[in-house]
Amino acid sequence: MAAEAPILDEFRRLRARVPQLTGALAAGVDGLVLAHDTPGVEPDGLAALTAAALGVAVRVADATGRGDFRELLVRGADGYVATYAAGRTAVLTLLAKDGVNVGRLHLEGRRAGARIGELVDAKAAPPPRRSPAKSPAKSSSKEPAKPMPTRTRTARSARTTTTADTRTTTES
Repeated sequence: MAAEAPILDEFRRLRARVPQLTGALAAGVDGLVLAHDTPGVEPDGLAALTAAALGVAVRVADATGRGDFRELLVRGADGYVATYAAGRTAVLTLLAKDGVNVGRLHLEGRRAGARIGELVDAKAAPPPRRSPAKSPAKSSSKEPAKPMPTRTRTARSARTTTTADTRTTTES
């Protein structure tokens, strides 16, 4: 893929801004690796797992009315796995040590995801189509394009909070 070198450059800049990063992977939403810098982690397996997690995250966001997928954060005992939307057809997954500043990770991950998304989407965009010269005889036989169906949502009722519904937090 021609976009692999610019993506790897973005990974290098990202590691300079967030030194606690231990790996970075750009993958298609289908689970195929676009570019990776994941020492000690098998990139194809990580890309496949990212695609599976993405599928669940998208469904959770949709089911709860939270809109389009933006990011997913997993915290393990030894660090973080953060996945960010990267354009229309890709995701960026970052691996970081436990001591990472999570706010910085999100800030830089979102920016890098946007830049990688631009690279991938530009590569995936079909070339502009030339329209052939229209002849008057053919133009009258065409039917107008049908509008795309739209998805409607029903309004949700307001939620009341009872003492049983109240959540508590614990420090980790």
